[in-house]
Amino acid sequence: MRIGELAKRADCRIETIRYYETAGLLPDPGRTVGNYRLYGREQVNRLRFIRHCRSLDMTLEEIRALLKFRDAPTENCGAVNALLDEHIEHVANRISELQKLERQLKSLRKLCASIRPAKHCKILHELAGRGAQSPGREHAGHVRGAHARNKPLPKL
Repeated sequence: MRIGELAKRADCRIETIRYYETAGLLPDPGRTVGNYRLYGREQVNRLRFIRHCRSLDMTLEEIRALLKFRDAPTENCGAVNALLDEHIEHVANRISELQKLERQLKSLRKLCASIRPAKHCKILHELAGRGAQSPGREHAGHVRGAHARNKPLPKL
């Protein structure tokens, strides 16, 4: 099948497939004489695996490690368990951070119970006061740095 058919079967965009190929998560496909990419059932299954991992908020690095184990089915899966335990811890930490953020936002929202001119808005005044005094908040999200790691991911 060509890339368009793979995209339909895996329910994703062609650009996503090319991105995963570039990132090394999908192996380079075979090509036709006309230089079209050719894919088979294994690529569909691998792409679905990758997309499922992404839906669980796993990083490309984590997925790469899991794919190595998937590609070596006789290996011990202890490192897979460890990787998942670390990801669970990351998610729990992120939930805690988001709950703190929610409390901060609710507290901020309580400052303004009525409509008034923006120059008298207590929310804006509070944001201006704290924003000028406190540095940017670090978080454990995937936007910058994903998971804080003390150790490298397990290797085969």
